[in-house]
Amino acid sequence: MLQAAQAKSLNDIDWDNWQAKDPATLTFIIKNHRILLIRKKRGLGAGKINGPGGRVEKGETPLECAIREVQEELCITPTNPEFVGESLFQFTDGYSIHVHTYLARDFTGTPTETDEAIPLWFHLDQIPYDEMWEDDRYWLPLLIKNQPFKGRYLFDNDNMLDFQLIPQ
Repeated sequence: MLQAAQAKSLNDIDWDNWQAKDPATLTFIIKNHRILLIRKKRGLGAGKINGPGGRVEKGETPLECAIREVQEELCITPTNPEFVGESLFQFTDGYSIHVHTYLARDFTGTPTETDEAIPLWFHLDQIPYDEMWEDDRYWLPLLIKNQPFKGRYLFDNDNMLDFQLIPQ
């Protein structure tokens, strides 16, 4: 197997022994045929539109992280978030991240801009995929249908080189 920096396709990566540098979460709130997204102001993906999320802290479960990140980024609390899928991201610079993805159908509070994120509502048929990570256009429709999924993705900076998406 090649080193991550040399990988050109998913087949170049030893997925049986792959370990992410960071565990993380994303949480999407869908209510009244609309989805709550954010424009990230800093960190990985700054400037892009995505769901709120971030790295799992030591001693924290992915679910606890999902709730905390939404609270920190949007000043709201998702109601009963459900695990829907996971994505394994390998970047050619060596960075890797294992993202646990959640879906909530309601929340408490009022979405508020913070120093991390700007809240944005979109109708489900008007999601701005061109302003999101390239992989989102493949797995987000599954999440919207509450269809569990698992994906593997290889990125060179912002460019997706290869992917595999498996509905569960």
